[in-house]
Amino acid sequence: MPPVPETILEALSRHPAAVRAGLLDIRALIFEVAAETEGVGPLTETLKWGEPAYLTEASGSGSTVRLGATRSFPGRCAVFFNCNTTLVETFRSHLGGELEFEGNRAVILPAEATIPEGALAFCLRTALTYHQRKSFRA
Repeated sequence: MPPVPETILEALSRHPAAVRAGLLDIRALIFEVAAETEGVGPLTETLKWGEPAYLTEASGSGSTVRLGATRSFPGRCAVFFNCNTTLVETFRSHLGGELEFEGNRAVILPAEATIPEGALAFCLRTALTYHQRKSFRA
């Protein structure tokens, strides 16, 4: 896993300590899932809308994943997905009882609890390979 860039640390510093720690754990899981998933390749880590964002620019395999918090759940971690996709709908149908969702854009996780790694890894893998599956259907 690459070291956390200063710009990412700065963006995360706006969150309470527990949320910041949770988001850093989720960041580590994003890189782990990307490394273990065929066809994803290296991730681009940047800021989008002032939040850490993870893109599959090199391979074009997936949809952007962002980290932050929502106004509805400011003390919890949010993993954002492109709301113009069916990603959150897919997560809800496969993992409805395991995760909490906000609309069609985010998975919401408690900041001070253990991350449900298996369920979240499924979501991340699905997002990071979204365009691979989409091109299969075309």
